[in-house]
Amino acid sequence: MTVRTPDLPARIASLVEDYREHADVVRLHQEVRDAIDGATPDALTIAAEPYRDDPHVAGTIYQRIVELQPENARALVILANAWWLGGRGPDAVGELATRAIAADPANRGGWHLWALSESNPRQRTLRWQQVARRFPEDELAVANVADNAAAVAGAEHDYEMLDLAVETYERLLTTATRQEQRDALETALKALRGWKF
Repeated sequence: MTVRTPDLPARIASLVEDYREHADVVRLHQEVRDAIDGATPDALTIAAEPYRDDPHVAGTIYQRIVELQPENARALVILANAWWLGGRGPDAVGELATRAIAADPANRGGWHLWALSESNPRQRTLRWQQVARRFPEDELAVANVADNAAAVAGAEHDYEMLDLAVETYERLLTTATRQEQRDALETALKALRGWKF
């Protein structure tokens, strides 16, 4: 059976509306799976788009897209994000992120989820460093290096990580354009420079 593309978005919208009444997530997952049976990846992508931030809907639809297109990096990243938001855990998310990176090494979302899914704080800092080196203009990755390094420094009384956090926040300060961003960075730097273990 092939689902006609124009009908699928309306069907998904109706299921989501019903879910708001019954709040049965297991039922929602099954109904969405039934609704998307036989749909093409393009039709699935269109139907899922309004629900990208809803892990129950996006996760179910993108799981099917990934089954149909196992090397679709964009779909892998969206599914990984849905699983992250839905609490699937770092191992499952990390596996999808790794697959996305293998399918498309330029997919920044895959790299972000790969770094985020590392549960060891020190290793997570090292992963963010790799992402920041790969994408030097990615200020979010650079900020994550600084934030994670500061967390490790505080938890482990590690002066090398403290130095890394300070250097990285200083780097961000040189490119910050908004005053509130500059103020936040200067506050963080002032605090970190005063740390003694």
